[in-house]
Amino acid sequence: MLSGRRLDLLDPTPVDVEIADIAHGLAFVARWNGQTRGDYAYSVAEHSLLVETLFGRIAPNAPVKWRLAALLHDAPEYVIGDMISPVKAAVGAGYGELDARLTTAIRIRFGLPATIPASVKKQIKRADRISAWMEATAIAGFSTAEADKFFGKPDAALMEGLNIRLRPPVEVRAEFTARHADLLARLD
Repeated sequence: MLSGRRLDLLDPTPVDVEIADIAHGLAFVARWNGQTRGDYAYSVAEHSLLVETLFGRIAPNAPVKWRLAALLHDAPEYVIGDMISPVKAAVGAGYGELDARLTTAIRIRFGLPATIPASVKKQIKRADRISAWMEATAIAGFSTAEADKFFGKPDAALMEGLNIRLRPPVEVRAEFTARHADLLARLD
């Protein structure tokens, strides 16, 4: 990793995880395999920031640790990339196992439980699907009807005032790192 840490992908440990590596990697990983409109790819880091914001609207009274879990929901992609669902299915169980091991190491590294409650996971997934709907209609060429079919029709109130931002990776990396630090500082 850029931090100098060595990360064993097959047996990751929390001590080998650094937020600078995660933020850097996610800022350079393109959502939608880069098949989006705009001068910059829509990064997984930008997506993660939006998911955390949406989660906060879905569960405004949730403890800070679950907001941190929302921000880090795709963190393993800093080293394994963002594969679209059909590719994940084709790769098989090995991808899911690798993702799960990395997720556990990342959560433990930042003071979260290895497994989060199903109800929280469901709320994060809801925020993730709303973000995907927003991305699909704003930059990935989907009609509203297509996005509704694939991601479900989102509650417009949850998206009010939010938009898809395409920015240079250095800006997204800095915002992701700052948001992580803010949430970490507020953990109980």
